[in-house]
Amino acid sequence: MSQEREQEFRPVNQVLGSQPSLGPIPADQILPWTVIALASYFIINGIFGGLFEEEFQKWLWTVLMTGWGIGTWWILTGGRSWSFLSKFIGVPAWTRGFARYQSLLEVNHEAKNRKTKRRHRRK
Repeated sequence: MSQEREQEFRPVNQVLGSQPSLGPIPADQILPWTVIALASYFIINGIFGGLFEEEFQKWLWTVLMTGWGIGTWWILTGGRSWSFLSKFIGVPAWTRGFARYQSLLEVNHEAKNRKTKRRHRRK
């Protein structure tokens, strides 16, 4: 009886349904984190580079700004990214309306049809 039960169950791949990642870093976060790191590097070293006397201070502020940006992005989009990012998708406003057809070639097309129909009916 136990052999029959073992044959009923099929082995399932444990990776099915899981999110791809590179170690502890989720794969969908790699590109935004790279953009955040590069932006913080260019902001600190390019724009505010002259404010710092030592190279250590530049790198310290670059790392702090990168950590802050990555942390904020991960909190907003990690796990259930659709809950935050779906707020920025424009929802179409559906309305019901009827537009009258107006020909660009003959503006009085409808009036001509009415006149011809009335003439034929009266005779």
